[in-house]
Amino acid sequence: MLVDFRLDAAGVREILRGPEVRQLIDGLAGDVAANVRALVPAGTPVEVRGYTTDRGAATVVVADARAMGWQARDGILTRAAGAAGLEVRAWQR
Repeated sequence: MLVDFRLDAAGVREILRGPEVRQLIDGLAGDVAANVRALVPAGTPVEVRGYTTDRGAATVVVADARAMGWQARDGILTRAAGAAGLEVRAWQR
């Protein structure tokens, strides 16, 4: 039995840019930010910045000059993302 399958690229793009995905991404980014706040000194600015490329996306920013050291030494962002249920893998080209 042969089945004809065609990917509806416009439909997929619409879903990935839609409000449901945006809500999911923003919620997960908020969870990661809350987890980071628990790992850094009180009062450290932690921001969630949502944006859209070909899909809804967000970044969690620790706006402190010491943040790179905390990530390198303690993995604050990696641990916070893992605690939110996200899979963290090394970036590959």
